[in-house]
Amino acid sequence: MAHTFEELVTMQCTADEAHAQVQRLQDQYGRPTVNDWTDEQCTTCRTAWQTWLDAARDIQAAVTDHAKEQGTARHQVEADVKKAARHPDLVAGG
Repeated sequence: MAHTFEELVTMQCTADEAHAQVQRLQDQYGRPTVNDWTDEQCTTCRTAWQTWLDAARDIQAAVTDHAKEQGTARHQVEADVKKAARHPDLVAGG
């Protein structure tokens, strides 16, 4: 079953937040080739990375399903979802 547009927006926000967490960890820990990461840092980063990959995979599949169900171009659904997730003020305003 395809997701609603609102569910897609929520899924995109989840993927965006997971990506932001990976970036925060990379900023905090530095590059693993330059700084020696502890085992805990490696595990934390690997877990965050996998969370991001899973969320990104899920939103991509859901966008594809939604586009097929609605008979809409996939790239347009993806663009609309990202706009609503990342710039809700622009979507709500018009």
